[in-house]
Amino acid sequence: MSTAQASSVQAEIAALEEQLRQAEVGPDAKFFETHLADNAVLISQDGHSAIAKSQIVQAHRPGAGPKFTRVEMSDMTIIDHGTAAVVTCKGVYEGPQGVVRLKFMRVWLKTNNQWQIVAGSIS
Repeated sequence: MSTAQASSVQAEIAALEEQLRQAEVGPDAKFFETHLADNAVLISQDGHSAIAKSQIVQAHRPGAGPKFTRVEMSDMTIIDHGTAAVVTCKGVYEGPQGVVRLKFMRVWLKTNNQWQIVAGSIS
């Protein structure tokens, strides 16, 4: 894979990660409906794994509970694997309940010319 191709994948994923950040603040359930695979496996902070797309989409609907007023991501690394990319980053989530600092790992997979999150973890 050429450097131009790697840069293209990294740029696409960086743009999607920014859209994800904005969807957290929005909130924007449509982003998660589109970019979270139906069978995505997510590992929660307590180590439990689940296929939780419906819960995540529901949590990002307007009026579905307290929302974040600020979300900032830092220390983002995007590793290009061609039709897959692994993202690691740190996030600061601020809302009515206070501030939470988290670490993330997400696996994006490109199928049918569309990127979707197929796996992830939060710690």
